[in-house]
Amino acid sequence: MTEMEQMTEPWPVDAAPLPTSALYAVPSPLGAGILPEERPFEGELWCRRVRRVTHDVVEVTLAPVNGEEFAFAPGQYLTLRATIEGEQVERCYTISSPPTRPHLLTITVKRVPDGPMSGWLHDRLAVGDRLWASGPMGGFSVREHPSSSYLLLSGGSGITPTLSTLRTLADLAESADVVVVHHARTPADLIERAELEALASTHGGTSVVWVVDQPDASWHGPTGLMSPEQLADLVSDLGEREVFCCGPAGYMGAARAAFETLGGEPAQWHEESFVLAEPPPASEEPAAERAVGAAYQVRLQRSGRDLECAPDETVLDAVKAAGVRLPSSCTQGMCGTCKSTLLSGEVDMNHAGGIRPREVAAGKFLPCCSKPLGDLVIDI
Repeated sequence: MTEMEQMTEPWPVDAAPLPTSALYAVPSPLGAGILPEERPFEGELWCRRVRRVTHDVVEVTLAPVNGEEFAFAPGQYLTLRATIEGEQVERCYTISSPPTRPHLLTITVKRVPDGPMSGWLHDRLAVGDRLWASGPMGGFSVREHPSSSYLLLSGGSGITPTLSTLRTLADLAESADVVVVHHARTPADLIERAELEALASTHGGTSVVWVVDQPDASWHGPTGLMSPEQLADLVSDLGEREVFCCGPAGYMGAARAAFETLGGEPAQWHEESFVLAEPPPASEEPAAERAVGAAYQVRLQRSGRDLECAPDETVLDAVKAAGVRLPSSCTQGMCGTCKSTLLSGEVDMNHAGGIRPREVAAGKFLPCCSKPLGDLVIDI
C-alpha cells in the first residue's frame, strides 16, 4: 500500500466513531477526564515575565520556586502577598492563564489609583523577584456549572476569568457555544483584544463582542453602558445561556439588573468581584469593657492569651481588640489570609469562598467571618 493509499483509506467500520455534537447533549464539567482536580498551593512564586498589555494593565507570569505544577479551575483566584514599603500587603487576583498549562500561571492586573499591590506589580516587580501565594480559591468557574452554551459578561479588568476560560476551551478543543461581551471605557482599554479575536476565529462556537463607552474616530462597534436594551440586542438567546459576570460593582449591578429585566433565571446567573471593604479599625477599649451581655471565652493556645468574644462579634474583631496581631486582608471571608485552626468549640462561619470544605473538615476556619457559638480554643 502506498503512502497516499494509507492516507486516504476509509475509517475502519469497527473502529470507535469520531466525536459528534450529539455526544455533548449532556454537558460534562470542563476538562472532565483530562484536567486534574484543583490542588491546594501555598508557597513562594518567582516572576518569569512582566508584559504590558494596555496603558494601565500588565500581565505577570509566575512559577513555583519548588517546581511544583498548578492544578486549578478556570475562573479561580490566588491570594498574593508581598512586602511593600516594609508592610505586608495581600490581594486576591484571578488567574488569567488556563489550567492546561500547569507549569506557569499568569495574572492580568489593572493599576488601581493608590493601590499598593497593583502599583508595586506595575512599577517594582522584576524578573526573578519572589512573592508568596496561596490558592486556588473560588467557585466562579464554568467547570462548576456545565452547560452547552455560556454568556461571559465582563467590564474592565473583570475580563480575567474570561481569559482563562477561553484559553482553556481552545486548548481542550471543547465543544461549547460561548458569547463574550466585554465593556471598556475606550478602545485603548480593551484587554487582549487581538488574542481573543484570534481564539474566536479558530475555535468554532465562540464569538466576542467589544463595547466601549467613549469611542474614538476608528471605532465601528457597539457603544454605550450596559442596559437591558443593549443586552437584548447583543444576545438574543439570553435565556438559554449560563451567565458569568465579573467587573466593577457598578457594572455588575447594571448587568444583573438588565438580566433580571429580560426575564433571566436567577439560577443561571453567577458573579464574582474583589471589591473589598477596608478592615474596621480595632477598638481601643479593653475587651472586658466592650462586652455587652453574655460573652464567650476564647483561648489563644500559642499566645497564652484569654479574651472574650460577644455572640454578635467576629472572632477576628475580638482578637484584634485584645491587641493580638492576626494577618488579615479582605475581612469578608474571601482571601483566606486569616485562616486559623479551631482546636475546640464551634463557630457560625459565613465565608465567600476563602476556605475549602476539606479544610473546614480538618478544623480550619476564617476568624474574619466567624462568630462564636460557645467557648473557643484557637491555635493562635
